[in-house]
Amino acid sequence: MRKYLAFFRTRFNMGLQYRVAAIAGLACQFFWGAMAILAFKAFHDTDPSSFPMSLPAMSSYIWLQQALLTLLTMGGMDNEFFSVIESGNVAYELCRPVDVYAMWYSRSAAARVSNALLRCVPVIVISALLPAPYGLSAPPDLLTFLTFLLSLVLALAVINAMGMIVYMITFHTITPRGVRLIAVNICDFFSGDIIPLPFFPAGFKEFVELLPFSATANVPLRIYSGDLHGPEMVKLMLLQVFWAAVLIAVGKLIECRELRRVTVQGG
Repeated sequence: MRKYLAFFRTRFNMGLQYRVAAIAGLACQFFWGAMAILAFKAFHDTDPSSFPMSLPAMSSYIWLQQALLTLLTMGGMDNEFFSVIESGNVAYELCRPVDVYAMWYSRSAAARVSNALLRCVPVIVISALLPAPYGLSAPPDLLTFLTFLLSLVLALAVINAMGMIVYMITFHTITPRGVRLIAVNICDFFSGDIIPLPFFPAGFKEFVELLPFSATANVPLRIYSGDLHGPEMVKLMLLQVFWAAVLIAVGKLIECRELRRVTVQGG
């Protein structure tokens, strides 16, 4: 366990060095967050009775989504892994006397956390200063905030396990672009990153909430905004635990299968 914590710490410290890239991405995140809030407000003003979330909850959802973008989306996958697979340098990774899955899982999680830390503080501080209902609101109470943090850790475990499956699949592709593009688009839609799940039609929404994609951004963001509580919140958090365990097990099975017949690109 200590060696995997060392991988996490090393990759985390490396990720904190890319400050300029994080600052450059902030302008895009602020613009996208403001645009999304104004668009949803237009729908709300047209027919408030059919709007499934309150405007303050919607604004908090969107700003927190932008603050944690690299932590909770498939777009936060580490390019380093795709690079070493595509170049053939993965051969050096396979020679290490460690479990490849555990090593990559810890490094991938560290990359997500470090990238999110560089971006989240400015987004949270500035959005919290915006007037209601456009700004980031505080959670309803301390218990909600603590539950949000627990759900956030579970969501990280799920999205990281999804990323690991994508990494393992790309062992037998010439380029990871196709697999990555499909994974990002599917996850973004079904996790609520494009349209929050409460806006999905009844029936379809209940089905989507059972999928592993819902166990990522959807759950912690709705808990923080106060839109998710009670028995439904408990159910979705238990699904987070379930999908984290299942996806990690699936990733390990794929690793064992793929590494037995891996073809190293580049020689």
